[in-house]
Amino acid sequence: MEKMLLKSTTRHVRIFTAKVVDEELQFHPNKLTLDLDPDNEFIWSEDALKKVNERFSELVKERSGKNLDDYELRKIGSELEGLIKYLLQNGQLSYNPDCKVMNYSMGLPKTNKVL
Repeated sequence: MEKMLLKSTTRHVRIFTAKVVDEELQFHPNKLTLDLDPDNEFIWSEDALKKVNERFSELVKERSGKNLDDYELRKIGSELEGLIKYLLQNGQLSYNPDCKVMNYSMGLPKTNKVL
């Protein structure tokens, strides 16, 4: 029986048990691929991207030897969502005003103006 590709999807993080081959996802039981902010809701600096990718690598390394099941993928996705919210709240990440749907999923942006 062939194994099926697993994925975990949150608002801003998609994780797949796959590798990218010729721009297509190909199932791989020991490899995780991260799709970050698929809706382009944020404007990403190199530093913010680096922080999220480093944290992703750390979380994957912590799970070395464990089954890469949907539960573990959801835990990784949730932790990355928390980091994204932290970066946004601390001004290291900002909402993209050109995003198709502006729903402020991580809370209203901070401004100097009192609303």
